[in-house]
Amino acid sequence: MLFLLVVIFAVYVFEYINGFHDAANAIATVVSTRVLTPRLAVLLAACFNLVGAISGEAVAKTVGAGLVDTAYVSSLTILAAMLAGICWNLFSWWLGLPTSSSHALIGGLCGAALASAGGKWTVIKWSLSKVDPHSGHVAWDGLLPKVILPMISSPVAGLIGGYLIMNLLFLLVRHWTPLRVNRTFGKLQLFSAGYMAWGHGFADAQKTMGVIALAIFAATKSGQLEHLPPILSFLHTPKFEIALWVKVSCAIVMGLGTWAGGWRIIRTLGHKIVRMQPIHGFAAEATGATILLVAGNLGMPVSTTHAITTSIMGVGVAKRPSALDLTLIERIIWAWILTIPVTGALAYAFFRLLNLGISS
Repeated sequence: MLFLLVVIFAVYVFEYINGFHDAANAIATVVSTRVLTPRLAVLLAACFNLVGAISGEAVAKTVGAGLVDTAYVSSLTILAAMLAGICWNLFSWWLGLPTSSSHALIGGLCGAALASAGGKWTVIKWSLSKVDPHSGHVAWDGLLPKVILPMISSPVAGLIGGYLIMNLLFLLVRHWTPLRVNRTFGKLQLFSAGYMAWGHGFADAQKTMGVIALAIFAATKSGQLEHLPPILSFLHTPKFEIALWVKVSCAIVMGLGTWAGGWRIIRTLGHKIVRMQPIHGFAAEATGATILLVAGNLGMPVSTTHAITTSIMGVGVAKRPSALDLTLIERIIWAWILTIPVTGALAYAFFRLLNLGISS
């Protein structure tokens, strides 16, 4: 019982770090264009993160039960996964690199599950089909269709979408004065920033909801929660489900983390990749948030970071290709490529070390 509470606490720490690590995703553009002050922008993001986090659970179910065989998942598995994600997020935040908390969590979960299964790669659900009992439609599930393919397609969609939307806006305002453009899109960016913050909560908080639900389900299945006091009976669940208290608590913790801010990454996204005006910020936020909305409804745990960063890149290409900092972009892409394998290896090592410590 005590160990489960330690695991849940570790998930909340990850969620809090996710809040300030990925706060830049929602507010970097609105801060860099000076539409809002940093504190007001963070408050906006925190509020919309909260709303987005309780708006669905399809992604939570994918992360909690659709990527690894839950028969091999224990509280120790989840603790190792969270420690790996926390270490990677803090390291990338310190470097100011906008890496994916989502992929850090997924990589950690896969690596820890692999360790708990004794190195059996079959513990990872690579690709499988299932029939929806209500509609009868066949849906694809697993790491390949829900994580790997979206990891490639969502940045492409962000790059192309940002480029196309920016060009459409250029056509719309080609006869406007610069003052009118800035005033109009300065107001519109308040809505696009809120939309992006909602998308961040909708996409990212659901992932940790799924992990907490998985931790409780695993503890119940192993018999750890058979003699709970009445006050803690809400922890006992005989099946995998996302309880209301899990949704609300994850949403609040992410909101608090967002309120703490993430200024290192805000400087990278909002100033270093490409210099932006309100119209550019609006185009990037609208593109990134729409990608998160579509993917979230499909149960795909795509990266908020990938969506908004590539949208900013697409806007930059439409503005002027030479405006992009290609050296920085190369560093960011390498960090994206390394996130899942590094967190997987870290989680595998953490599980082996923790298991050794408990056994001795």
